[in-house]
Amino acid sequence: MPDPAIKAGRESLVEVKNLTKYFPITKGILSRVVGRVHAVDGVSFNILPGETFGLVGESGCGKTTTGRLILRLIEPTSGDIVFDGRKINDIKSEELRCLRREMQIVFQDPMASLNPRMTVGDLIKEPLEVHRVGGGANLDDQISDLLVAVGLRPNHMYCFPRELSGGQRQRVGMARALSLRPKLIVADEPVSALDVSIRSQIINLLKDLQEEFKLTYLFIAHDMSVVKHISDRVGVMYLGKMVEMAPKGLLFAGPQHPYTQALLSAIPIPSPGAKKDRIILEGDVPNPIDPPPGCRFNTRCRYVMDRCRQEEPILREKEASHWVACHLD
Repeated sequence: MPDPAIKAGRESLVEVKNLTKYFPITKGILSRVVGRVHAVDGVSFNILPGETFGLVGESGCGKTTTGRLILRLIEPTSGDIVFDGRKINDIKSEELRCLRREMQIVFQDPMASLNPRMTVGDLIKEPLEVHRVGGGANLDDQISDLLVAVGLRPNHMYCFPRELSGGQRQRVGMARALSLRPKLIVADEPVSALDVSIRSQIINLLKDLQEEFKLTYLFIAHDMSVVKHISDRVGVMYLGKMVEMAPKGLLFAGPQHPYTQALLSAIPIPSPGAKKDRIILEGDVPNPIDPPPGCRFNTRCRYVMDRCRQEEPILREKEASHWVACHLD
């Protein structure tokens, strides 16, 4: 797939090329491989410096696995990951540890991602000590500055995670990710575990921090309304495949793939009595162990043709910067 960033004359911070991750299924005392889960299957996209790339889709589509592959938290089966001009697939040990300073993650569940036996100050201090960054007499000042940057008070450094609300814990997770001044942050559904009243605060905070710290985001979510608010470009995944990718305005104004159209039709309209044509998808998501031949969406698509069941569509540029994997013209 041609690189949209190269076509536009801009260098990418992240380039993912034909990224694939199969999880083996083993059986018996000899752990014989009897199958594979096709979690991510030939995904390609790029993220430009300073932008927010939204990655959306149903649960199980492979979006979280994609984010963890980019961070090298899990190893890819095949494909290339290029970060800031460096291919990072095979780097190891000290070089990989140095790379971690530039790539951080904010997890979905803040309580599960924070050690309950450590204070907030110790949680933020830990990555600084591991990477031998900062420290000295002004370490508490550095932690205080980070807490203030994410909307907390300096005295929160003496609290334990159990003493904080869900929104406050997520802010601690953000401060922890920011402590190493990374270039890229993978935000893995950072607001899905929070109350609705808190979500807008965290989303606005992410946007403010992006401007202040010159951050690039891979924003993973299944809530299309949140993605619309924060993203610059959006990629839509279905069963391990990228089915559509476009700038936010193009995607929400004119979705081309039937799956994207169904996702957008589910966005609530904040107006009593307003009517909207809802596209209801029939059937269940196919088994990722044995995905259907041809287009993976063919079992649920209302426009399905014989060609869809036999030939896998290629992600192609249907209009400027709008990429779609569909046989429909």
